Amino acid sequence: MTGDDYVPPDETVHVRTTEQLRAVSNLVRHRVLAVLRDGPATITQIAARLELAKGSSSYHVRVLERAGLIRVVRTNKVRGVVERYYGMAAKVVSLPDPAPGQRDVLMQHAIDDLATAPEDSPRVVRMSHLRLSEARFAEFEQRLNELVDEMHAAREPGEAAATVAVAFFRPGEGAAR
Repeated sequence: MTGDDYVPPDETVHVRTTEQLRAVSNLVRHRVLAVLRDGPATITQIAARLELAKGSSSYHVRVLERAGLIRVVRTNKVRGVVERYYGMAAKVVSLPDPAPGQRDVLMQHAIDDLATAPEDSPRVVRMSHLRLSEARFAEFEQRLNELVDEMHAAREPGEAAATVAVAFFRPGEGAAR
């Protein structure tokens, strides 16, 4: 694989193994995946985007590659050195539901990303406690999924990044109502 040989991503990778779960549970690796969702990048480019040391970037890329979440999608020879471009192994990374009593990895990453976002960045954060029939719940669930899908389809390469994190659920029996 050299030059313009490009390996397109699979449709979906299902996270099933302990190695894969460890790989996606780390916040730095979550951010590496976010960089690669915008397109292939070298370890040096990833390090620069995330303001990481190149060695740290290399370590996290290796963990993600071993877990099958990213892969080399093309190479380029520069002054006798082979430059590897990494990309997502799949368009969608499907995570299992968290085990009882465990935190949801995606929501935890969203909270961490929100906490470290610049103070002056635009944001919408809301929380509402509702009482809904099964039918209304299903209707809102469908509408939320459609809205998130619409936003994803409206991606504009080169524009500022934005994150959407949605949690719509029925609290457990022990939760305050």
